[in-house]
Amino acid sequence: MSNPPHGGVLKDLLVRDAHIQQELIQETNTLNDIVLTERQLCDLELITNGGFSPLEGFMTEKDYKNVVDNLRLADGSLFPIPITLDVSEEDIRVLDIKVGTRLTLRDPRDDVALAILSVEDVYRPDKTHEASSVFGADDPAHPSVAYLRNKVKDYYVGGKLQAIQAPTHFDYVALRFTPAELRAHFKKLAWRKVVAFQTRNPMHRAHRELTVRAARQRQANVLIHPVVGLTKPGDVDHYTRVRVYQALMPKYPNGMAHLALLPLAMRMAGPREAVWHAIIRKNFGATHFIVGRDHAGPGKNSQGKDFYGPYDAQELVTKYRDELLIDMVPFQQMTYLPSTDEYCPVDEVPAGVQTLDISGTELRKRLKTGAPIPDWFSYEAVVATLRESYPPRLKQGFVLFMTGLHNSGRNRIARALQVTLNQQGGRSVSLLLGETVRAELSAELGFSPEDRHKNVQRIAFVSAELSRAGAAVIAAPIAPYTHSRKAAQETIQQHGGAGGNFFLIHVATPLAYCEETDRKGIYASARRGEIKGFTGIDDVYEEPEKPDLRVDITKQTVPEIVHSIVLLLETNGLL
Repeated sequence: MSNPPHGGVLKDLLVRDAHIQQELIQETNTLNDIVLTERQLCDLELITNGGFSPLEGFMTEKDYKNVVDNLRLADGSLFPIPITLDVSEEDIRVLDIKVGTRLTLRDPRDDVALAILSVEDVYRPDKTHEASSVFGADDPAHPSVAYLRNKVKDYYVGGKLQAIQAPTHFDYVALRFTPAELRAHFKKLAWRKVVAFQTRNPMHRAHRELTVRAARQRQANVLIHPVVGLTKPGDVDHYTRVRVYQALMPKYPNGMAHLALLPLAMRMAGPREAVWHAIIRKNFGATHFIVGRDHAGPGKNSQGKDFYGPYDAQELVTKYRDELLIDMVPFQQMTYLPSTDEYCPVDEVPAGVQTLDISGTELRKRLKTGAPIPDWFSYEAVVATLRESYPPRLKQGFVLFMTGLHNSGRNRIARALQVTLNQQGGRSVSLLLGETVRAELSAELGFSPEDRHKNVQRIAFVSAELSRAGAAVIAAPIAPYTHSRKAAQETIQQHGGAGGNFFLIHVATPLAYCEETDRKGIYASARRGEIKGFTGIDDVYEEPEKPDLRVDITKQTVPEIVHSIVLLLETNGLL
């Protein structure tokens, strides 16, 4: 028999509200709308299908504050992560959001109405306190702190939901189970004990051995329950990962394991996240949950240290075991013993026995370079699947992002580089000059800081799309602001395909030279006040601190600069 849900009742709002679905749909035509973000969409799906039981909506201020400070809802129920709906001051004004307002919540992908929110609360959170309490530090090196700072709006709206329909998915539909459906599946198969395995990474032989060992020790079955919502920036995309999981499933003993996908937006909150994951898996019917070393940790902080201790997550889950009512299975780090051709927990390896391991960093390096991956580490079908999404470096796209003052030589260098790369062959080469993009993509934009930022982000979007298709992209805007260049880099590294190959090149030609050789007299016009907000005159140019390459046409010829860029690409295995 599967585990009772957290709080005793599965809050399946889709089933609860099915009988009034048509009434709710008609009401949406009379209400103001909030189009959800990707993270809010994930949260809403798990609220309405019961995955976040006992929640029935987005948290009110009372619940939010208690969760942040005490890991509990206002009624005392254990819940470690705030689930909030953020809005701006403008949203509040335009949508007339106040207590008693009803709002339609819509899918950002197709604008379909998913639920109606009855507003019980509108409040302004203390984001610094939220970051420090939930994530352990207000440190932007933590991806969720960066998200909180840069993307979350200033106000939260709390209230209960009435569900209209679940978000429609077009990928891996057969693997997407609601808590009720997964519970019914376990019952049909007579699975009384289920060990759930959380992952946001590809799985290999060690993971298979770990989960099989955990199941056999407890005479249980295995639920492989990977996250396919938002994970850590830079993670392997979920399409590739799910194909890997599908390739791995036949390697389990017949009837032992089941694969189901979880549309969760992870927060990478370490210990709190582990408790949250346990609650979610309990709601999906699991009786046991594997908690790993540094479970859901985001890596290093700004000082180069791990955000959380290696066993903090296991300790916090253990602390609340009597309330969670799901048995924790400590993650046993597995290592390969070549002498016996088997995997064994690290702490069970006899002294002096040789072991072999490949770290995640080493695996990514081998995938990027095309280096061999031994069969003791992974299965042939898994490696073949990964290589489909991670072609060798010579076939990966890349972006050369060149920034510098007007008349610094950016365009001359970019055009010469395009010719050189076309001569090399092997990839299409795209040139995105700042002036061309302005005319073709951003003609309606002005030169305010906001419009300059928006223009750079459009260049980043196009660059990422081209790079993902394997192209060499030369982007050459002025891009005067550090935050704009950083945002462009994040976009390209996250969406630019295998490798996320981004190189920042600072054309550091001095202002005096740019101005002296300006045959069109644009600098002179700016000096006379005829052009306002001109970069280098009455608007700042923030020089990159650590570009991948810094060049200067007063010190190098264009052919020399082009050659130095080619060498940069060759050094990184891209030519």
